[in-house]
Amino acid sequence: MDAPVTEVISVTDKAARRIAALALKEGHALPVLRVRVTAGGCSGFTYELSFADGAAEDDAVIEASDGVRVLVDPQSAPIVRGSTLEFNDSLLGGGLKMLNPQATHECACGDSFSI
Repeated sequence: MDAPVTEVISVTDKAARRIAALALKEGHALPVLRVRVTAGGCSGFTYELSFADGAAEDDAVIEASDGVRVLVDPQSAPIVRGSTLEFNDSLLGGGLKMLNPQATHECACGDSFSI
């Protein structure tokens, strides 16, 4: 079942292209990425990014460019609301990254945050 489209986060075109390329490389038929916030890390929360087959009934669904869909579960949505998912291709510290305006602190390694 498809969930309603909701703009909880925004996804840059560069991030969408990278998500689509990774999905293809890993053999996923559709580029559907799930963004989840979990408790952990040195600052309290961490982002978990994984490919999914489809949306759950209560997921927020973000339609990005290149046919990419990003899913956010209802528990994570308030924590990431207003964030931007971007891709940085630098050799050090590169990759998909959430820019969360609600984050008050990020650990030095960039893997966890607090709000």
